[in-house]
Amino acid sequence: MNLKPAVGALVGYIYNEWLAKLPFHVIREFYLKLSLGSFGKGSSVQLNCRFLNSQRVFLGARNVINFGSLLDGRKYEIKIGNDVSIGPEAGILTLGHDPQSADFSDRGGAVIIGDRVWIGYRAIVLPGVTIGEGAIVGAGSTVTHDVDPFTIVAGAPAKVIGHRNEDLKYELQFRPWLR
Repeated sequence: MNLKPAVGALVGYIYNEWLAKLPFHVIREFYLKLSLGSFGKGSSVQLNCRFLNSQRVFLGARNVINFGSLLDGRKYEIKIGNDVSIGPEAGILTLGHDPQSADFSDRGGAVIIGDRVWIGYRAIVLPGVTIGEGAIVGAGSTVTHDVDPFTIVAGAPAKVIGHRNEDLKYELQFRPWLR
């Protein structure tokens, strides 16, 4: 009997249903360092974030995952670079269903997010998307295709609306005590 799926489900349940609601980031961070594929130094995961199959989620250094976000690593990986800001209630998805499938089969792919990407409030990144370094995804956008580096996209589906300064030097350091 393969216990790995059951253990993974239990690990996710413990975090998503109990620990994600604790207002002390130290406890959440300790657990995430044990359960995520990687948890980069200086990263911050705020309250009520959910992880599906956390072993396939890889966070770089100094990321800010804002409250209520969902990172779905059920079948494919999510790889997030350094100094990435993911806005509140955003969704990063790696798995869905093929709408043309007669048997409702899965369809998905890994999501790769480059360094210094900024994903806005309630944005959704769909399976198989790569977001290039320094790109911005506007609030409420649905990203269905790859986003070039330093591009600003918005809308549903997200379309290019501008370009970002390429001389980015910031390092995120948002680590609130009770968030």
